Amino acid sequence: MTYDVAVVGAGVIGGLISRELSRYDIKVALLEKCNDVAMGTTKANSAIVHGGFDAMPGTLKAQMNVKGTVLMPELCEKLSVPYKNNGSLVVAFSDDEMEHVRQLYDRGVKNKVPGLSVIGRDKLRSIEPEISPEAVGALLCESAGIVCPYELTIAAVENAVENGVEFIRNCEVKAVNSVGGKYVLETTAGEIETSFVINAAGNFSDDLAGMVGDTSFKIIPRKGEYYLLDKSVGNLAVHTVFQCPNEMGKGILVTPTVDGNLLIGPTAVNIDDKSDTDTTPEGLDEILEKALKSIPAVSVRNAITSFAGVRSHPDTDDFIIGWSCAADRFLNVAGIESPGLSSAPAIALRVCEILSEKLSMPEKPDFKDTRKPPVRFRHLNDEQREELIRQNSAYGRIVCRCETITEGEIIDAVRAPAGARDVDGVKRRTRAGMGRCQGGFCSGKVVEILSRELGIPMNEVTKFGGGSKIIYERTK
Repeated sequence: MTYDVAVVGAGVIGGLISRELSRYDIKVALLEKCNDVAMGTTKANSAIVHGGFDAMPGTLKAQMNVKGTVLMPELCEKLSVPYKNNGSLVVAFSDDEMEHVRQLYDRGVKNKVPGLSVIGRDKLRSIEPEISPEAVGALLCESAGIVCPYELTIAAVENAVENGVEFIRNCEVKAVNSVGGKYVLETTAGEIETSFVINAAGNFSDDLAGMVGDTSFKIIPRKGEYYLLDKSVGNLAVHTVFQCPNEMGKGILVTPTVDGNLLIGPTAVNIDDKSDTDTTPEGLDEILEKALKSIPAVSVRNAITSFAGVRSHPDTDDFIIGWSCAADRFLNVAGIESPGLSSAPAIALRVCEILSEKLSMPEKPDFKDTRKPPVRFRHLNDEQREELIRQNSAYGRIVCRCETITEGEIIDAVRAPAGARDVDGVKRRTRAGMGRCQGGFCSGKVVEILSRELGIPMNEVTKFGGGSKIIYERTK
């Protein structure tokens, strides 16, 4: 297999880079070591589109964040991904913290963030009724928003595949060799030859860079734990509510999600194991304690799940986007921690600009920049539902009762470009299993549908690839 460009890592960064590269008449492969896209940091983060006031002026973080936030609404519209411009607040609980809020405001002005203002207690209470009475004021950022990071990634990769990108899953890069002016990647899916490599490997980007002798940066894995609360309390926060940040990040937030739930977290702890996504009693206790400081009505009695993600904090304290110092056709896109999701659309454009310095990239005349909206049965009115069922009876069979997900939607998710190959892949594409019962009723039916659609025995269907089998043997 020979390509012009191999993008390593199918998170939101690799996915949007691949989608942007699919505009051009070049041969592109997107390599992912897992069984699906968005399996690393992308599937477990705060889902915030930050305004851009937190990053230090002049940094890549600041530049990419502000530009990416401007690009995000139109991109989401083109890819049929839910996006909400709900705004954000950095809440102060003392005069000293109000001084920090004013410093963030000044920084945001330097970063050219629109819609910033410092507000007092009365204004804060009027726009965020459940805020703590201890709050004395806040920084209001009207340009901030929320998006679903894994849904954005899925949409970007689907669009990229529709435009000719080859998505190769279960393809872990083990070695990178320079042979005759090209790179030969030794992977678990066989050898792959490519003229250029784009390193979007997230927490493992320093390991991949090391394969070409690049030791110019180190990734420090930073774990963050979260609670996800039921939709019944999704209206406790209108805005994304932050507390004043510290050296470890933006702190514990309380935010609605685009699907109507309430998310609280994350913690921030440097760890050694890049794959450690276990939650801890200590971490979950910290989340609740600090979330209550912002919104006293928060209660984990409404929690439907908890989870953890690992962010790729670079020892440079800034995004790393540029050619490797050790290999002239190896492009690092590394250390993309928060505000990485917000910055992703701008990073994808920047990578294409850098790549065009060394690779001829004529535009495709037939590039398709939109993605067909997936069927969302729960959002249709009765008349639309009846018409859909007339066309395909599979949409008349409800599989997930909590989220009102039909068999037709699950079939669509499996058959889509770069479609679902496991239960969690169906879950991320359709929300089957994301409701109050967390798959207690629907997971068995999802396994049946995957078995039928993929043409494999039920005991070969996995939760998330690898050895995560759900059913082992028939007992009767």
